[in-house]
Order: sequence, then C-alpha cells, then structure tokens
Amino acid sequence: MVTLLDTTKQAKSDVRHPEKAHRPDNEVLRKPDWIRVKAPGSKGYNETRKIVKDNSIVTVCEEAGCPNIGECWDKKHATMMIMGEICTRACAFCNVRTGLPTALDTNEPANVANTVKTLELKHVVITSVDRDDLADGGAQHFADVIKAIRDTSPETTIEILTPDFLRKEGALETVVAAKPDVFNHNLETVPSNYLTVRPGARYFHSIRLLQKVKELDPQMFTKSGIMVGLGEERNEVLQLMDDLRVADVDFLTIGQYLQPSRKHHKVDRFVTPDEFKAFERIAYTKGFLMVSSSPLTRSSHHAGDDFEKLRKARDAKR
Repeated sequence: MVTLLDTTKQAKSDVRHPEKAHRPDNEVLRKPDWIRVKAPGSKGYNETRKIVKDNSIVTVCEEAGCPNIGECWDKKHATMMIMGEICTRACAFCNVRTGLPTALDTNEPANVANTVKTLELKHVVITSVDRDDLADGGAQHFADVIKAIRDTSPETTIEILTPDFLRKEGALETVVAAKPDVFNHNLETVPSNYLTVRPGARYFHSIRLLQKVKELDPQMFTKSGIMVGLGEERNEVLQLMDDLRVADVDFLTIGQYLQPSRKHHKVDRFVTPDEFKAFERIAYTKGFLMVSSSPLTRSSHHAGDDFEKLRKARDAKR
C-alpha cells in the first residue's frame, strides 16, 4: 500500500531527477547504528544557513543530502557548489538535479568570496555541477572564483573539487594556473561500476586528469575519493589505490554510499567500520600522504584539519 507521503516523496524525486523517474524502485536498506546522525538544528547551523542564503550560495551539503551537514555547518564549514544547481550528467548515485543548466552567474565569484570572508573560513572547499554545455566546462569560472577569494581572503587556503572536464581541451590548465591549494577530483567508484554508476565519465580519463595536475604543478596537492557499498570487490578497491598512486595522488577519501531515493543505485551493503580501518592501513602502506576512511567520510568532511595534516605529512617526508 502506498501512502500519501510516499507518493509526495516520489513526485518530488521525479521532478528532481527526470532521467530516473522511470527506473524500477530499489529497496532502501535500513542503516546500521554506526551510520546514523542527529538532525541539524544548532545555533551555529542556523547562522551558517542564513549566511549561505543571504549570499545566494548553493551548497553541495544541501544538494547532495550530506549526512554531516549538522556537524559541519555548526562549525561554519560549508562546501560551496558553483555554476548552478543543475547538472548535465545523470550519475546513478547522485542527488543533484539533472537537466539543462542556466547561464553562469557573473556575480557568483564575488558572492562566494563574500561568504568565505563572512564565515571567516581558514580553508574553503569549492565544487560544482558538471557543465558539459560550456565550451571550457566551467574552468574559467572556477579560476574567477579562486581569484575572488584570494583578493578578499588572502590567508584562506582553497580546495577545489572539479568535474572531469571530459573533451574540454585546455580547461585543466586554466584551473591549475589559478593555483588552488588542493585539486580534488573524485573517481567515485571502481572501473567495473562506471557503466551503471557513473555512465557519463571515463575512469582512466579521471586518473589521467589527476596525473596531469602533478605534471603541470608538482607542488599542488591532489586528492580523490570513492564510495564503497556499490557492489565493488575488495581487490578492485586495492587496484584503484594503486592506479591513484601511479598518478601521484596525495590524499584518498573512502566513505559509505548512501542511497538518496528508491530511484537511485541500490546500496549493495553497509561496509563495517573495521573494514574502513583496514582500507586506511593499506592505503598508507601504498604511499598516500593522507587517508580518510570511515562510513561517514565525505570529500570535504574535516577538509581544513585534513589539509593541515597533509602539509605536515609532506614536510615530514622531505
């Protein structure tokens, strides 16, 4: 029996994800105790929410339904998502809207910079939707946002989480030339899952993108992340680690995939905290400078603290 509430939720999902509307429903598994978090609502959370809204900022924290939003926003840490809230890709795991994006907002770099200054951020993470509709994939807009932050908050370190800029010649060079402190591009999953989980992307293109960042600027920190619980095999995760190390990636994040709705890719299983710790130990033996591996790990979770650890790890290695 379908209740009115279920029907309403489904209708909203259909509007948000038209490309997923006709997919068969997948069962949403009950979360284990180690994956549960409290609903947000603290004073710090509400203050951050107001600042974000007042500056017309889109955050991936909200758009992707991040489970850590209460914790991060309470500390005034928000990951800003530029170039709109509509993505040109239709990844099976993602809760960001899919469709035809709107024109770029020329005021956005200034708005982002003002938000960074108002929140007094020491470290900021900037991500975006995929913009396959733009000739450069939005690379110049990334560069403009980085420059605006540098102009108003020169002491703030900047971490970017970019799309893959697939078939966008010169785009990567534009972003690297803007000198972010950390260049992050997520692989999301192992290559055998790409056809069903990340069909618009190409695994080895993403590996090459990260490798090329180091070729353009050997001092720039590089970072990538994956989700587990999507049906991957353990050995595939270990091979992915090796592929990232060949590309000289410094920082790896591993977190549990959580299914946004019945129309999204199903959760194959919930990986235990002990398994996450094992992945962390193995990743360190493979040479990563920094590893964050836990059920609630996300790309930008504790990003500022992790950046300081990353710098210290590099200094200790020299």
